[in-house]
Amino acid sequence: MCCFSGVVQSVTRTRIFARSEPEGRQALVYAMSIAADREVAMVLPLPVAPGTGDDGVRFIDLSAYPRFFDDLHLAWPAPKAEYRGPVPGSAVKPASAPLPVVEVGSFEASFVPTIADFSRLDERFRLPAGTWEQLPMYRSFGFAVFKLKPGKRDVHPMAFSFPRADPHALFFPTVHIHDGVVRLKAAFDHQLYCQRMPSEMFVLQGWRESDHLLGQHVDTQRAKGLIDPQGHGFLIELKGQLDNRDIVLRPA
Repeated sequence: MCCFSGVVQSVTRTRIFARSEPEGRQALVYAMSIAADREVAMVLPLPVAPGTGDDGVRFIDLSAYPRFFDDLHLAWPAPKAEYRGPVPGSAVKPASAPLPVVEVGSFEASFVPTIADFSRLDERFRLPAGTWEQLPMYRSFGFAVFKLKPGKRDVHPMAFSFPRADPHALFFPTVHIHDGVVRLKAAFDHQLYCQRMPSEMFVLQGWRESDHLLGQHVDTQRAKGLIDPQGHGFLIELKGQLDNRDIVLRPA
């Protein structure tokens, strides 16, 4: 799940894929099923490199590949028990210019470089006042914001690439915030996927390696280079009440 600017009735089947990119960047793909009575914004905190500007995040349109995660999951054909152990891993003056908004498939998306820059975003899509004061760990973060239409539906994969503060860590935005409330525990319904470069030795306790190369199931062209077709992937399924925090993979 993630952070929402307003009330949502339900969020299920959250699926996130992460992979390192050259030059210290990280790719992230995010999908879910959501029910909301009105238009809301989904906010994903990102540990961006210091000084990242308005154009630091590159949004990638996957609207022509809504089956990205369905195909990806085929690389793990054998059903396994869900992992229920510990979750692995672990002031700027606002500018006056409005933040750029880009069309990404069926969404409008923006990158907010700092918490202070939320003042440049349409007021309807900001989190309730006082939310960020409860989350001091995000003071140096940037934020990807996706504006979602009302209704009950599966959200096609949202993808982007960002320059990360720590080029040796792989980040999954999994903190839950609804209506400005931050709780110590949250209900998870997540499938997290990743690929690692040969030089990366992440701690992957509880993760399962794919039985197949990802390119055997994922359409590499429609995935726009987000996966390595000649590599395996890793998967962890998280369900139930777990610590309400982001997941970060780091080297051993």
